[in-house]
Amino acid sequence: MQRMTDPRRTLLLVDDEPTNLQILHHTLQDNYRLLFAKDGKKALELAHDDRPDLILLDIMMPELSGYEVCKALKDSPYTASIPVIFVTALTDVDNEHKGLELGAVDYISKPFSPHIVQARVRTHLSP
Repeated sequence: MQRMTDPRRTLLLVDDEPTNLQILHHTLQDNYRLLFAKDGKKALELAHDDRPDLILLDIMMPELSGYEVCKALKDSPYTASIPVIFVTALTDVDNEHKGLELGAVDYISKPFSPHIVQARVRTHLSP
């Protein structure tokens, strides 16, 4: 019920590397309520239970890849409308195309600029 007391928009940050989560946390903590997942299974649970306003999702993760997580999110009527931005070290055009084909709204390459992440999140959360 924290959402009731915190009027900020909620972001789900998904990455198996703690350092990346720390950088995203530092980049976004002042303006958003943040949820964290280190694997795809936890990401799907949080997306279903908490219904974040936007998800920042890594692609290369153990067990469930970001692609698999995105597909599962988009296949569920309950989570299909949540925008997904991939944040990944996979920088080639084929990977970006695959991510967008699966339903992601954007694709940010690592290493990323905090200012770019903030701007893209703002863009995709604007009415």
